[in-house]
Amino acid sequence: MKRGSFPGVLAGMTDDIDSVVLAGLVAQVDGPVVTPGDEGYAAETFTWNLGFLQTPAVSVGATSAADVRAAVRFAAAQGLPVAVVATGHGPMSAADGAVLINVRRLTGCVIDGQLRTATVGAATEWQDVVEAAAREGLAPLVGSSPNVGVVGYTIGGGVSPLLGRSYGYASDHVSSVEIVTPDGVLRTAAPDEEPGLFWAVRGGKSNFGVVTSMTFDLMPVTRFYGGGIYFSAEAAPAVLAEFRRLVALDDERLTVSFAFLRLPPLPFVPEPLRGRVTAHVRVAFLGAAAEGADLVAGLRSIGEILVDACAEMPFTAFASVHNDPVDPIPAYERTALLSSFPAQAAEALVEAAGAGVDTPVLMVEVRQLGGALAHEPAVSSAISHRDAPFCLLVATAGGPGEGDLLGAPLEAILQAMKPWDHGGTLVNFQKDSDAAPDRVATAYSPDTYKRLLDAKRQYDPLDLFRVNHTLSV
Repeated sequence: MKRGSFPGVLAGMTDDIDSVVLAGLVAQVDGPVVTPGDEGYAAETFTWNLGFLQTPAVSVGATSAADVRAAVRFAAAQGLPVAVVATGHGPMSAADGAVLINVRRLTGCVIDGQLRTATVGAATEWQDVVEAAAREGLAPLVGSSPNVGVVGYTIGGGVSPLLGRSYGYASDHVSSVEIVTPDGVLRTAAPDEEPGLFWAVRGGKSNFGVVTSMTFDLMPVTRFYGGGIYFSAEAAPAVLAEFRRLVALDDERLTVSFAFLRLPPLPFVPEPLRGRVTAHVRVAFLGAAAEGADLVAGLRSIGEILVDACAEMPFTAFASVHNDPVDPIPAYERTALLSSFPAQAAEALVEAAGAGVDTPVLMVEVRQLGGALAHEPAVSSAISHRDAPFCLLVATAGGPGEGDLLGAPLEAILQAMKPWDHGGTLVNFQKDSDAAPDRVATAYSPDTYKRLLDAKRQYDPLDLFRVNHTLSV
């Protein structure tokens, strides 16, 4: 509700917040301020991942950096934690009793074709950036999903399954961020301005404030050869053998991943894939189309192909490679990095998640890393574990709050791959029960984690930003 709707705000406010104090917040912000019981509370606290119902004490719909500053100062004065939601893909825990800052109104994308940069708002989604950049013959280090938020993805590192092996992490190419720190100050963080904060926010997720704007480099890419090839799960041993051959090429222009998918028998699923277990190979190659076709020829020689969607395509079609769901779902995930993926690991994966296995896990992916992702950037960041050659991601869906129930089958697959466990994780892939500080710590080397804790004590001594990817202070 806007300032003019103040009586409605008071009607639903929590008992713990003084009405005069809340009135002061309402007077300072242009966006809606809602509390439990208010009309609009459900809409303002909605997240794309339906696994977590957000029940903050106050939700502030920020329309500007000034609104964000007011909300952060209010939270600090009340001793309440701060949670941030943009597109809502990444909650790891409910924001119970917190001040939830909804930045979904802070969008926009400005492309500078000469400098090859993009400047985006806090809740800008990847598809919007991809389409805007394409008009200048450029491309960002986008993830697999079109409607994931650029900022949340990037402050967690950002592993692009199309461009990462060629150019590195998305965070490696950030040139500056505008961020409201826990003291309510809007700061610019860049290599030569607040360098310690610039280091921490690129990999440290939301522990250091609310990023309201970000500028990053774009790449001279307009098309690629790739897409998905789907097989029956029974063909998985042969498919995995070819997958292993492709990753052994170690061509930085090529990224491949393998996934077992259990797709529902619903109309939105292509008919050949409905209600069955499939083996899905995802391919992205930045070389010539003819060379790309030669690379996947071995896959195309394996038995019956259910769907072959691998071809040359414009970069704007990037989302077709993984075909991630775009509609809101209650998603639960677990992740690990792998130190290798030998034939024995492939066999273990088939035994744990292949054809005939009774599991509620809907996706099990082994994604190739390495290449430029293994290189240190020109300006260092909090990204760790660059040596890991593979990432394992397991995911399923269920009702809100079912993370504990679904955790066991997800963990069972991680345990099956334990002999090849690297020991680290990617912080962007940590979800639900991964929110414990000791689990978050696995995304970093000991030295990096210590430096992050030092930065946390400097910028957030009251530990206001302790929802989701929590550092242990």
